[in-house]
Amino acid sequence: MDILTHFSRMAGNNLWSNDRLYRAVLALKPGEFEAERTSFFPSIKATLNHILAVDYLYLDFLEQGGVGAAAYDDFVPFDRPQALFAAQVAADRRLIAFCDALSEADLDRRVITDRREDGMVPEKIGDILAHVFLHDIHHRGQVHAMLSGTSVAPPQLDEFLLDYDVKLRNEEVERLGL
Repeated sequence: MDILTHFSRMAGNNLWSNDRLYRAVLALKPGEFEAERTSFFPSIKATLNHILAVDYLYLDFLEQGGVGAAAYDDFVPFDRPQALFAAQVAADRRLIAFCDALSEADLDRRVITDRREDGMVPEKIGDILAHVFLHDIHHRGQVHAMLSGTSVAPPQLDEFLLDYDVKLRNEEVERLGL
């Protein structure tokens, strides 16, 4: 597998993993979404909003949208999981489209990242994508752990890449168009 295919598959994995995670979150009892928990962010709500805010920031950098740090700074957190889920799906689909349109030369191309007081820092697209995927996986893992203390069992999030697991994800992959 070449790196372009890998990035496209990771973008698809983001959509799929978020879909599984949010379906669990949408099944929570009233109050569990925003309840204070022990984690890097104090709730499932705060963690999922953080993932989306950072996705908006990096998508702006990658797409050279010109919004800069304001993409994160001006982010208005969602109070309801349904609306947050819809916004995350739209961001995930943007990331898939971006990755699917990449060429090999694009991966080493630098785009400007707005680091506020640290200035405008050029970063390689390939490095930004790797960072985004690690960031999202990291924080989804925190939500997964927080779900363990709720009425909803955390979903399996590592059944996306292997042929062996096709039977465990087939319906979702078809429904999501992956």
